[in-house]
Amino acid sequence: MQTLKRYSSIALLLLILSCNVSPKPIDYGSDGCHFCKMTIVDKIHAAEIVTQKGKVYKFDATECMINFMEEFDTTDIALYLTNNYTTPESLIDATKATFLISENIPSPMGAFLSAFKDKADAEKMQSAKGGTLYNWDELLAHFKD
Repeated sequence: MQTLKRYSSIALLLLILSCNVSPKPIDYGSDGCHFCKMTIVDKIHAAEIVTQKGKVYKFDATECMINFMEEFDTTDIALYLTNNYTTPESLIDATKATFLISENIPSPMGAFLSAFKDKADAEKMQSAKGGTLYNWDELLAHFKD
């Protein structure tokens, strides 16, 4: 009986750890985009979705993540993450980010879309490079059009 309790405890612990809802580091140059299948190499435009069960989907650009969402039950998504333009490789909450679409800042899939953690940084880049600012909901509406 003691052995059964021990194995049950271990199994429960493994189950809890396997459903960890957190971002996973992107292995640039090795990981592939779940949507377009390109290798993820751009360290300022990558994105990631984490489901309620902890499954991670990685993307080479925020626009691939948005396009993927059209084929996916978004109620299963726990985290929407995107790289912060000002700190490459740093994932931020996409739902709280400010986005800039500027033809003077290329992105991997050609949408010219960049994300910023701080709105002030986005506004400063907009002043230098031009373009239009969006919040998360506005960006999703823009891509539906």
